[in-house]
Amino acid sequence: MEGGTPAIAALERELIRRRDSGLARTRRIVESAQGPRLSLGGRSVLAFASNDYLGLANAPAVVDAARDAIARWGVGAGASHLIVGHAAPHAALEDELAAFVAPCPGARALTFSSGYLANLAILTALASRDDVVFADRLNHACLTDGARLSRATFTRYAHCDVDALERAMTAGGGRRRFIVTDAVFSMDGDIAPLPDLLRLAEAFDAWLVVDDAHGFGVLGDGRGTLAHFGLRSERIVYMGTLGKAAGVAGAFVAAHPSVIETLLQTARSYVYTTAAPPLLAAALSAALRAIRADGFRRARLTALIAAFRAGAADLPWTLLPSSTPIQPLIVGDVATALAVSDALLARDIFVPAIRPPTVPAGTARLRVSLSAAHAPEDVDTLTAELHAIARSGA
Repeated sequence: MEGGTPAIAALERELIRRRDSGLARTRRIVESAQGPRLSLGGRSVLAFASNDYLGLANAPAVVDAARDAIARWGVGAGASHLIVGHAAPHAALEDELAAFVAPCPGARALTFSSGYLANLAILTALASRDDVVFADRLNHACLTDGARLSRATFTRYAHCDVDALERAMTAGGGRRRFIVTDAVFSMDGDIAPLPDLLRLAEAFDAWLVVDDAHGFGVLGDGRGTLAHFGLRSERIVYMGTLGKAAGVAGAFVAAHPSVIETLLQTARSYVYTTAAPPLLAAALSAALRAIRADGFRRARLTALIAAFRAGAADLPWTLLPSSTPIQPLIVGDVATALAVSDALLARDIFVPAIRPPTVPAGTARLRVSLSAAHAPEDVDTLTAELHAIARSGA
């Protein structure tokens, strides 16, 4: 409906422009629990869209832990962590996460309601106007927003280009310096060169902030990308999310105790936020036990990744190099990406089309997300239908 004020009319023109450019987003209502098959609009579809990489979102042990916690703790935390919202399950989970990830000797952990809030906390609490943040150009939006809100000088370097970063750090000043990077890049699936980044952090007396949203639970025997590379340092501030491979919700930061205490005392997105329900912390403790013990989930996921890459290798679209559950097929233009995604959905397979501004212009893609909950036959079905669509000229 056309708005009656110039301000509303301007918004509506912009929304029309987005729609006509193929960039409008829509929400799909899911009518089932998470799993390899979802109910969308009354249809059962084979889904390759979730970040539930280990299939824990509906795992019986995790569901049972949440159900038991409801009986004891209810459904709400009631207040922020610093008032009366920090329950025993929160404290236990933080101790478990710190010991599991251990980015440095004696590390502590602090939980947040989302990864976005965690990254805002890290950068706004630790960096300020006199500092410099050096960020990978393909970092997640929350790292970019945190850097900008910190008021530090914000310098981007070319994606995973260690030489470009070194040149920028040599030229840049700043009281304190921060190298900020995704560990596994959410739209490309590649892994940051963390050993080289830590080397530069040591050479320039800088912090290394690592967003391991897509590596925690999957890489390094589940402990994440730092463990994958065998890295530990007091310079590392590590963020992991808990709604992806861990299957539940929230995030955590693990680092030197002084870093964690600084966040607890000063990070506005921690201090002024109601704590997540204790039942989620209890469910996450159960998920963490599965991550520690169930290596078969990661082994299955690794096999599925290899099978997909073999099956998709000769498609006419570019399959980016990735050893992670994120498998991007670069289609190029927005219209073609939408057409391929729609053609798959017509075959009862859901793979989302990712478009600008989430990815650079000209790199619209299908983002195939694999889960240990998928069967080998599911991957075979996906690759067969992709080949059929390619032959049809979609």
